[in-house]
Amino acid sequence: MREAHATANAAQPRSPRLPRGIALAWGRLRSLWQRWFLWLLLAVLVLVLLSTVVWLAGRHEVEQVQAALDRDTADAVVDLRASLQRNVQSLRATQPGTVDSPQWISAADALLREHREWLRIEWRDEALRPIAAVDTPYRPRLLPEQSRGAGQSDVATACAAARELGGPAYSSSHYLPAVEAGGMEVMELCVPVEGGYLVASHSLRDVLLELVGPTLKRRQEVAFTEIDGTRLVAVGTSRRTGTRIFTSQQQVDLPGNPLMLRVDGWRAAPDLFPNVLTALVTAVSIALISVLVLLALDTRRRLRVERDLADSLAFRKAMEDSVVTGLRARDLQGRLTYVNPAFCDMVGFTADELMAVGDSRGSDARGDASGESGAPYWPTELAHEYQRRQTLRLAGGVPPREGFESVFMRKDGTRFPVLIFEAPLINAQRVQTGWMSAFIDISEQRRIEELSRATQERLQASARLATVGEMASHLSHELTQPLAAIASYASGSLNLLEQAGGAGADRDVAMAVRRIAEQAERAGHVIRSVHDFVRRRDRTREPVAPQALIDAVLPLVQLQARKLGVRIELALEEQLPAVMCDRTLVEQVLLNLARNAMQAMDAPGTRERVLRLRVARVVRVGGAESATIDEAGDVRRWLEFAVADIGIGVSDDVASQLFTPFFTTRADGMGLGLSLCRTVVEQHGGALVFEANRPRGTVFRFTLPVA
Repeated sequence: MREAHATANAAQPRSPRLPRGIALAWGRLRSLWQRWFLWLLLAVLVLVLLSTVVWLAGRHEVEQVQAALDRDTADAVVDLRASLQRNVQSLRATQPGTVDSPQWISAADALLREHREWLRIEWRDEALRPIAAVDTPYRPRLLPEQSRGAGQSDVATACAAARELGGPAYSSSHYLPAVEAGGMEVMELCVPVEGGYLVASHSLRDVLLELVGPTLKRRQEVAFTEIDGTRLVAVGTSRRTGTRIFTSQQQVDLPGNPLMLRVDGWRAAPDLFPNVLTALVTAVSIALISVLVLLALDTRRRLRVERDLADSLAFRKAMEDSVVTGLRARDLQGRLTYVNPAFCDMVGFTADELMAVGDSRGSDARGDASGESGAPYWPTELAHEYQRRQTLRLAGGVPPREGFESVFMRKDGTRFPVLIFEAPLINAQRVQTGWMSAFIDISEQRRIEELSRATQERLQASARLATVGEMASHLSHELTQPLAAIASYASGSLNLLEQAGGAGADRDVAMAVRRIAEQAERAGHVIRSVHDFVRRRDRTREPVAPQALIDAVLPLVQLQARKLGVRIELALEEQLPAVMCDRTLVEQVLLNLARNAMQAMDAPGTRERVLRLRVARVVRVGGAESATIDEAGDVRRWLEFAVADIGIGVSDDVASQLFTPFFTTRADGMGLGLSLCRTVVEQHGGALVFEANRPRGTVFRFTLPVA
């Protein structure tokens, strides 16, 4: 590191030497500036700390004042609710339904002497007509008798709310003018009792004076406001100049008339002197300790930096020796300046050999096209490519960030592929001094890729063999029915020929031979269809009447039905349209489903054996034909083919894998029938599903598009 520093200093141009006196003065000035800069920085930090402490202290005191005001407001709301509830209980205690009017007036007068917040108590019947009324003795009558009739809106509203709630209710406040005092805000309380209502008129100002604690009113202004903030009445201390407002609001949930209790507190600026004094002492102590620590640390800083540098170099050396990626550094002239052990192991040369080659030949970039004077790990046949790439790099070309592949040569002459990543080598002054390269030996990766490619080819061959096996299984599975039919018709022909001849017998023999020919032709169609199915060729589809599809498979189905004792029922709707399909494949689907249905009923204990074949239009709720829109925008309609049996049904375990290839529940089955049927139906654009038949058995349904 010292050598590099010396080299860098030597490369830099020297400034002209200053006179000795000027140099000493400049050194003292710089030392003085550094010292005063430290003290200035310390002073700024102390001021910032003091300002922060003062601000935090003031904010803490403001938060304490606000929190205390919120607690006082919440307590006042709780006390106010409790007092109003006690007033309701006192009002009910007068029991107007059990006493006469004079006794009730006496009890009401006693209550009014105890509760200064009440202006008047009235006893009204169920029609809100006044029966008796008593006014407060503490102020002149403010509520005229002529205005206290059954049609008073505030009383009617409160009593309607009380009748709906089944308990006491309050009306919204209203302003009551007065000649002497200018008026007041009044709120009506209606309490339902036996045979009528008790109505108590509250003065909101007296409610605050009597039911809110005097301590809260002595220090703050307490007010009732509407929900929207409109102030109704206020009591307490008015605001003093030079003070700050602290506000707290709590909702008083009165039945029928929710109010807000607002408390405004007046408080001078928080007292900060004790907090500032404590913070100042703490800050000065921290500053003194910090100065001592800085002086102590300044003497140890150089040793610690040197020790950290040595540890960093040792750590870097250990890290470079542990990586498996080859690293190489070169200067701007192309000379090797560093290689790690992984690179040496990769190419088979030692670090001294590589450095010696670079020094003796001047550079690994100045070799000729033959590579004789190039780097020892350059293959001879690729030396010109490396030379061209090195020339481009020295000219300022930037290598790709994703790296590039190349081929290196070991000391023993063997070649191996490498993946190279290069980046500019920048020093602390942000000046490029060379290039750093990283090398990854990808020989193992190439071997794995070749192995994977060979494995993939074997898998593809196995897949083709599996396809051929599936085609053979399909052929053997599908040709069973026509070949069995051919054998049956041939046996019948022989039997007829052995019997006494006649015209009827000739016709039967002709019919049997004709059936044999049809089934032989059908076997040929099956083979061609399966061949096209395996080859994934486009099949020829044509409009086919549903009746023709049923008639084609019905003779084969009837042969097996007579053998198993199964009765066949057909249900085809009238005037069904033709379907667009591959006739041979769809006939095989119908034949397989019918055969499976009859075999499902061939079980011991099955009394009735009925096979139902049904073809109908697919309909929605309401009778409209179901239609879908394909990719070209055409509307497609569908026909549904259903094959139903009354056999043993399909269990849940079997239903989950019913269409899985090679899954079967029969000992002589191959497990390909339903899988191939679903493939054929889906290739026609339809769907093959099954469901339980009621009361027993299974129904298989599939759809085909209408031509």
